[in-house]
Amino acid sequence: MFGFVRWNTVRIATFNINDVGKRLDNLLAWLAETEPDVVCLQELKAEQGRFPADTLSRLGYGAVWQGERTWNGVAILARGAEPVLTRVGLPGDPTDRQARYIEAAVAGVLIGCLYLPNGNPQPGPKFAYKLAWFERLIDHAAGLIAAGVPAVLAGDFNVVPTAQDIYPTRSLDGNALIQPQSRECFARLIAQGWTDSLRALQPTGPLWTFWDYMRGRWAADKGMRLDHLLVSPDLATRLAAGGVDRWVRGETGASDHAPAWIELGGLERVPSRRQG
Repeated sequence: MFGFVRWNTVRIATFNINDVGKRLDNLLAWLAETEPDVVCLQELKAEQGRFPADTLSRLGYGAVWQGERTWNGVAILARGAEPVLTRVGLPGDPTDRQARYIEAAVAGVLIGCLYLPNGNPQPGPKFAYKLAWFERLIDHAAGLIAAGVPAVLAGDFNVVPTAQDIYPTRSLDGNALIQPQSRECFARLIAQGWTDSLRALQPTGPLWTFWDYMRGRWAADKGMRLDHLLVSPDLATRLAAGGVDRWVRGETGASDHAPAWIELGGLERVPSRRQG
């Protein structure tokens, strides 16, 4: 059952878990240590029936999710609450069955959890799909702004927005993550009125959220910023804190991403788990 309490501050996190079955222990350890109130997960790599909802419930988290065999998959968790599912999948292409977007209401905020296509190799059909998916996201996000919905779009955007968001290198010049088209789509999204919350809180310097497994990039701290939390205009004034839990990336069996998070002040949380 759920009772009623209030939050003074809500911590919202995004984490590309890179196989929730394989890294469930990592996820549970991070949740127990940091107790985020809302969590957006990507790259579940689990069919719908294999998502560990019961295990997460025992830790106090309600969940909605969209699974997919082998790849993709997204989920929204809420501590002591059940997220109210509002959408599975982006509008605009009824033939697209990839599990990349899920949306739910939590604590009076609409949470959109997304796993934007990687797009490599480019040019080619995968990059074309990335850009087409991005356009659908831009259209949907514009509708949220127009409706005045308090919203957060969080997830692995698979975009490095600017040169300061990646370690100095020319080896990735052809990568889809940093192409001008990818960056232009992200800039158009921000121009709607969304705030790139981590950059707003830390305007300069590295904010890596991803370190490739290859070529010792974690040990050398050669990272990039792919995981973003965009907040609607009415929530931007409530930004209280934010950061990246880098230590998670250094754990045994870790994902190649680290969780990124923000805290929003002055929000009200209605449901809370209670005994009985």
